[in-house]
Amino acid sequence: MVKVCIVAGARPNFIKVAPLIRAIEKTDGIGYELVYAGREDDSTLEGSLFDDLQIARPTVFLGVDSVSLNEITGRVMGAFETYLTDHPTDVVIVVDDLASTMAAAIVTKKQGVRLAHLVAGTRSFDISMPKEVNRLVIDGLSDLLFTAGMAANSITNREGAEQSRVYMVGNILIDNLRFNHDRWQRPQLMDDLNLADGRYIVFTLNRKALLRDEENLRRMLQALTDQTSVPVVAVLRGEARKVVERIAQPSSSLFMADPLPYLQFGYLTSHAMGIVTDSGNVAEEATFNGVPCITLNSYTEHIETVKVGTNVLVGEDAEQLTTAITDLVEGRWKRSALPERWDGRTAERIVRILLES
Repeated sequence: MVKVCIVAGARPNFIKVAPLIRAIEKTDGIGYELVYAGREDDSTLEGSLFDDLQIARPTVFLGVDSVSLNEITGRVMGAFETYLTDHPTDVVIVVDDLASTMAAAIVTKKQGVRLAHLVAGTRSFDISMPKEVNRLVIDGLSDLLFTAGMAANSITNREGAEQSRVYMVGNILIDNLRFNHDRWQRPQLMDDLNLADGRYIVFTLNRKALLRDEENLRRMLQALTDQTSVPVVAVLRGEARKVVERIAQPSSSLFMADPLPYLQFGYLTSHAMGIVTDSGNVAEEATFNGVPCITLNSYTEHIETVKVGTNVLVGEDAEQLTTAITDLVEGRWKRSALPERWDGRTAERIVRILLES
């Protein structure tokens, strides 16, 4: 029996590991334990999340709750070292590029346990970003690097990873979208706002760099709402909502919405006219759903969404955003397709590799 420990550091990680957990549960000869770096009462883990994803809650909570990246790293390392000492494990799987992910990766290698990185090879090429440092460290330590596309494979190879350790398994987010295709739930807010399918734009925002420059963000919000014919649904949480509510000019087309359960948010985004976001995950899902997407960033870790998919990068430039919004509303969007191996079978490939390697 191959014993796998899957480490999640934040809410988005559960969405990526859910297909893997479902695949493991259907396969003989392999078992898993799900470990969460945070607290059991974490407010971001809404009660419906695990039911929506069709997985069980984590069996282990490391209990780390902090905003300091260095403190998170140190506390997760201490707690995870204790866990690995008490729980013999064949392979640890870490996800993405959080401080907690890097901490778990370091401890795993120090304990002599095999390390696998899910969504390896993603880069911004901006070493001033803490997440970029985390990515470099995690990929450098990993025994198995699971990438979403050939661009990520090329990056890991250029950085010295042996080809035998790198596996292009595809985008695991797509596994969830295919699994939940018939399970999406139309949110009540669409009826409350009288929104018809395909006649609204979804807006999400989270990047701290965008939130800090409030004057530029005000210009971008103005660009977003200047086209008054299409409602814009702003699904925001925490600090992002506070900032937008404070600086946005009054507009009849901008509607604030509370964060939605996973299945309801999936319906909202998959039935939108378009999406404006700074989230790579949301942009990837938009490509699968064939929904035009405008990303408020100058780069994306998954360039396939731009080269093949529906995504367009406008940076933090209000003028570029205005142009893209106009093209979106007037139906002048580029043709798109699904990138290679975005077929919903990524988790199956990973499980097969874990059993064979």
